[in-house]
Amino acid sequence: MRYTILCYGHEDAVGSWSKEQEAEVMSGLEAVGERLTKAGKMGMSLRLLPTTSATTLRKSHNPPLVIDGPFAETKEQLLGLYIVDVRDLEDALEVARELGRANPHGAYEIRPVALYSPDRRHDAAS
Repeated sequence: MRYTILCYGHEDAVGSWSKEQEAEVMSGLEAVGERLTKAGKMGMSLRLLPTTSATTLRKSHNPPLVIDGPFAETKEQLLGLYIVDVRDLEDALEVARELGRANPHGAYEIRPVALYSPDRRHDAAS
């Protein structure tokens, strides 16, 4: 079963990490990712750019309103996500725990996902 693990954190805190802190966290996450990839559990992972680069389309207006910034005002921001293919929720929670040991900041939201539409690009394998 596929799950997404959404990574939330304080964007300002993560953005203020030193190069050494950033390298340490990313190295730990890479090690976890490599192990989970070899186990056939880890799929795609994405790191989102800062919320200052976000644009939101508010459909509640007619015509829809395009505004700069993230979708919602929150204390923690969605920083990235992982796609994992695991047995069940318990297995997904164990993956999130491993990621949490490598990056002890923020929170992980685990949510089952269904394939809505496959990537139809010809070069989607990359």
